[in-house]
Amino acid sequence: MTNDFLKNKKLIFDRWAPSYDWLFPSIFYQAIHKRLLEYVDLSQQANVLDLGCGTGRLLERLATQFPKLRGTGLDLSSNMLRQARLSNRHHARLIFLEGKAESLPFGNDQFDAVFNTISFLHYSEPTQVLHEVSRVLSPGGHFYLVDFTSKKEKEPQTLSIASQAIKFYSPNQREVLGSSAGLLCVNHHYLLGTVLLTVFAKTT
Repeated sequence: MTNDFLKNKKLIFDRWAPSYDWLFPSIFYQAIHKRLLEYVDLSQQANVLDLGCGTGRLLERLATQFPKLRGTGLDLSSNMLRQARLSNRHHARLIFLEGKAESLPFGNDQFDAVFNTISFLHYSEPTQVLHEVSRVLSPGGHFYLVDFTSKKEKEPQTLSIASQAIKFYSPNQREVLGSSAGLLCVNHHYLLGTVLLTVFAKTT
């Protein structure tokens, strides 16, 4: 069932990729990225991972703001990655790979920071994703989780869009999920409407 779920998601984003940067989401993400960067704390030579990187816009902005930063973008959609590679202005420092957030193709303690922007809502196994994030983060590293939030506390708010289920988590639910993976919630910041940034730190 999980494989079918991932295949359907991949198909949707593969079809979306060619026009993605010209549609409303691009403008929306630009505003979110601009606000997110206000809260990002990185060393000049940080090595970062962007999960669900799409066409690579966040990594492009990070690489521009931090001229010595190295970044890896991971996405399920090969067509999204193709667009990211075509528009990559920082070839020596940014790479884009196809893969699953539930099974990251990286070694332990590899990244100083991990980013995930409006992608967490798609994951059918959020606990597994967070364990993988914790595994690849260096001790003291940060996970920047940006997504729509929910006011429901007992369980995530679930919606179905184009026959695909997406889930929104309350701030407290995020904290509990993160804690189960060894990630400590540092703070929350609302970026735009109900889009919430939650910053986690890996303590050990």
